[in-house]
Amino acid sequence: MAGIGFELRHMLRKNTLLGLLQAYTYASVIGSGPWVLSIVGILLIGIFSASVVVPATLVTQFQTSVTYLVACSLIYTGLAQLAFTRFVSDRMFERRKQAILPNLHGLMALVLLGAGGLGTLALFFVLPGEGVLYRLLMLAGFILLSGVWILTVLLSGMKRYKAIVALFALSYGLIVVSALLMRRWGLEGLLGGFVLGHYVLLAGMWLLIVREFHPARRMVAFDFLQAGKLYPSLVAVGFLWNLGIWADKFMFWFFTPTSQAIVGHLRASLIYDLPVFLSYLSIIPGMAVFLVRIETDFVEYYDKFYDAVRDGGSLEFIEAMRDEMVYAIRHGLSEIAKIQTLAVLITFVGGPAILDFIGISRLYLPLLQVQVIGAGLQVGLMAVLNVFFYLDQRRIVLWLCVQFVLLNVVLTGLSLWFGAALYGYGFALATLLTLATGLLLLSRKLDRLEYQTFMLQ
Repeated sequence: MAGIGFELRHMLRKNTLLGLLQAYTYASVIGSGPWVLSIVGILLIGIFSASVVVPATLVTQFQTSVTYLVACSLIYTGLAQLAFTRFVSDRMFERRKQAILPNLHGLMALVLLGAGGLGTLALFFVLPGEGVLYRLLMLAGFILLSGVWILTVLLSGMKRYKAIVALFALSYGLIVVSALLMRRWGLEGLLGGFVLGHYVLLAGMWLLIVREFHPARRMVAFDFLQAGKLYPSLVAVGFLWNLGIWADKFMFWFFTPTSQAIVGHLRASLIYDLPVFLSYLSIIPGMAVFLVRIETDFVEYYDKFYDAVRDGGSLEFIEAMRDEMVYAIRHGLSEIAKIQTLAVLITFVGGPAILDFIGISRLYLPLLQVQVIGAGLQVGLMAVLNVFFYLDQRRIVLWLCVQFVLLNVVLTGLSLWFGAALYGYGFALATLLTLATGLLLLSRKLDRLEYQTFMLQ
């Protein structure tokens, strides 16, 4: 598949400061653009609506509703995201491009029908007594977001990063404008704008994919469910990774001393949610470094290594490419560590000023500092998992995700038990321990890479 690596390498080959800045700026926009745009869009809706929507609690209800839609749809679609991406990758390797679009239609039919069924059942239990229009909009939002995440992962696998960012920018611009125009109708008006924007986003992504893979011999197919084409480990990994990311958030939302009821049975944790939001903004530079190093140095030597294995290259050349891969991984992780350490230092030094600027109490500072460390460790963990995916070590990734979920649940539970002084440490420690395990396993795997690669042929 055509990748972002070519453009990044072209910028870096200029060997100038401007070229370096261009590469990292481009990577930060591509890597973090969609979720930054979504966060900024939802915040703008809240800021501009606060003076019009009465009572003001409706804005909080809107933002809480959207947060639950995003979290639940990500966890739900995690069951299909990675498994279908692998199916698409295998068909591209086999030069059977015509099989992708029918199977995408089959997957989307299953995902959207499942989202409709699960969403309908959930709304009866989670939002009792709420208005019919509100519940219908929540259901529509859940279905649309489920479709968006499936198509986003597919477009990411196709390396269509520019298209993803452009569509997110267009759609969230529409969400902000339409929600502000309909804010006079309160919570339903704000949600109506959110649903409209995601309908446009889903339609735009689908049109891009149809254009890429048209024509197709069949309209709908379910080949991806066949034995040998469906990898249960990837189904589990996609679900567990998203569950691990959100587990501590749900625990804080439903632990009574740290949360409050917002709408129906939906709860939010003001003490936890704000520092988490700010900490994830700090990983934008780390994500840029991650994307640049993985898509340039590592992928270049990875391709040469496996091309040499398939085409009968000399053992000396294969070992040299293995050594270059190892160096690229170490260099990339080192750069991620440096940039995230800088983010942590900025938070420790400038944290009080940052909180004062956005009007948040300095009591949040200790939790913010811990969350920034945890978010930085998460970038490193993502990089390690990504390398394991390149090496097709699905079993290792699965065990790391299981460890991440269990540690996050157990350690977050302990932090809630011991009190406010330890809030945030559960997620940070869970990520640290999982990252340490991943680094140890990666080191062992790379030491035996040539042997295991040949034995798998």
